Amino acid sequence: MESVAAGSPSVGASLSSSSSTVLQLLLPMVVLVYVVVQTLVRRRMNTCTAPLPPGPMPWPVVGNLPEMLLSCKPAFRWIHHVMERTGTGIACVKLGGVHVVAITCPNIACEVLKMQDTNFASRPLTFASETFSRGYMATIMSPYGDQWRKMRRVLTSEIVCPSRHKWLHDKRADEANNLTRYVYNLAGAGSGGAVVDVRHVARHYCGNVVRRLVFGTRYFGEPQPDGGPGPLEVQHVDAVFACLGLVYTFCVSDYLPWLLGLDLDGHEKMVREAIEMMTRLPDVLIDERWRQWKSGERQGLEDFLDVLITLEDAEAKPMLTIEEVKALSQDITFAAMDNPSNAVEWALAEMVNSPDMLKKAVEEIDGVVGRDRLVQESDIPRLNYLKACIREAFRLHPVVSFNAPHVALVDATVAGYHIPKGSHVILSRIGLGRNPAVWDDPLRFNPDRHIPADPTTMVDVTLSENDLRIISFSTGRRGCIATSLGTAMTVMLFARLLQGFSWRKPAGMAAVDLSEGRHDIFMAKPLVLHAEPRLPAHLYSATSM
Repeated sequence: MESVAAGSPSVGASLSSSSSTVLQLLLPMVVLVYVVVQTLVRRRMNTCTAPLPPGPMPWPVVGNLPEMLLSCKPAFRWIHHVMERTGTGIACVKLGGVHVVAITCPNIACEVLKMQDTNFASRPLTFASETFSRGYMATIMSPYGDQWRKMRRVLTSEIVCPSRHKWLHDKRADEANNLTRYVYNLAGAGSGGAVVDVRHVARHYCGNVVRRLVFGTRYFGEPQPDGGPGPLEVQHVDAVFACLGLVYTFCVSDYLPWLLGLDLDGHEKMVREAIEMMTRLPDVLIDERWRQWKSGERQGLEDFLDVLITLEDAEAKPMLTIEEVKALSQDITFAAMDNPSNAVEWALAEMVNSPDMLKKAVEEIDGVVGRDRLVQESDIPRLNYLKACIREAFRLHPVVSFNAPHVALVDATVAGYHIPKGSHVILSRIGLGRNPAVWDDPLRFNPDRHIPADPTTMVDVTLSENDLRIISFSTGRRGCIATSLGTAMTVMLFARLLQGFSWRKPAGMAAVDLSEGRHDIFMAKPLVLHAEPRLPAHLYSATSM
């Protein structure tokens, strides 16, 4: 649930194209405000003895926003460029009146999220986060407080607890089977293989799992005969990724709130359109389910939505309002969609370029599972090399550049530096995972680095990372609480793709292009590979509809 942070290509391009307009409007305001401030207000003496983390000198009122807007780089790349110049594991830029503190050192990251976790347990107030959380009703984007505690308690005790995970196992297994059948159909149903869009497959597998767990259905519209998404499901998944690409994107009005409502860069319009598209179908379904329960038409629990609607407090009154149910359903959707699909797409791209790695992963699956049955969740503990490949994708190719911001509730000292109250602390997934002081040859994809060198050491490779050398599910009060679900979804997606199909570059392609997008760190182009079924045909026909 920590993976909400980066902008999509179209969103980034739209926002950057309006930067000059925003800057032209800002500069006269800055001059005026600066003159007034200098004339009427004496600067408050800083009584703190510790310095701020290193970073560029800010302008009055607007801070470093002019440099960011004029850098010709997406904001996250500009911040990383600043960190490279400082040469430290922690740096500070001031955006408007907000100190934004970026961290690339695991030890400093642990100091924030472990030693001082309580102080950094809040979230910033932004237009996008307020809109996407229905007025801060849920957990991921909500500031620290009673509502956040209530909703987090609901999730931990009723949704992601071990009993619920076991309860919904068969629905996840159905979606793994449907994935296998769908890719089989895309690959020509045994006629020699065909080209498959891996990004499309991976994202819609995640969308299917979320809809089955939350709403009890794979489809909002008519079921598709090949097992793939229909137009409504494509619309829903696209809208989810559009929303994820708009939250915590260093929008100017997030730091200069007096610009809110002017919508100088079109950000607010895009946010409204994205959330309307994302919630249109789920809200109708939730409204109907709510009516069924309140009228007595529905009885048994079948999915997360039933659980949320029927929760009662100590006085046997409904624990959640319908708006809170909708907000939590959105949180689950946001949390489960992007991280598994991105990791699998990058891992497969890297491994197709390095066939020995791909062969090793497939041989492990064949050795553990065989070729006379399909891989299941119960096989996950023994698929250590496969999990090492996913960990390496989390390390080298994280889904977003920064974790969602942690807001300092009081003044603090971190790594000897002063962190003022209200600062936004952001952990760099790129900086941690590619830190040369932590990782040998950090830009090389090498799954073996996650497996003990001593073959006699029996260690279960996990996707989580408590020492924050990489960020998969994060840690602390704002870390992802659904690691079991995230692990199951990611490993099953990757394992079914590798077990069921032989993957290679399409004819005429010398190597898969591993370039990142300009405005995000997804693959610049969706991964398209040639897939050919490699298991007995009856295993594909036996999968569920």
